[in-house]
Amino acid sequence: QVQLVESGGGSVQAGGSLTLSCITSGIKFTTHQMGWFRQAPGKGREAVAFINADGRTNYPDSVKGRFTISRDNAKTTLVLQMNSLKPDDSAVYYCAADLNWVALVTGRPGYWGQGTPVTVSS
Repeated sequence: QVQLVESGGGSVQAGGSLTLSCITSGIKFTTHQMGWFRQAPGKGREAVAFINADGRTNYPDSVKGRFTISRDNAKTTLVLQMNSLKPDDSAVYYCAADLNWVALVTGRPGYWGQGTPVTVSS
């Protein structure tokens, strides 16, 4: 059974930092492309960060320079370090995984976590 379990969400003031983690099981982590998405109330799901199996990263302009995605293959864990948080970053953050890079970055990964909420107050 595949499980992606996020943790680390919470409330923080603008300018603060949070670190999200996604512990995976049931997949061969080292061969999967991994990513983070977010969804704010009343809005569509948005890509936040991606990392391929080789460790190459990709970010949208909205978070570039503030967020850092990383993977610990030994612990089968995905991490998102979020700095300089803004109220617009408030959303539920989801971990995602797929063997196929295109499927992941186009928002159609085979596996999703249950989400962890992040609230940034001004």
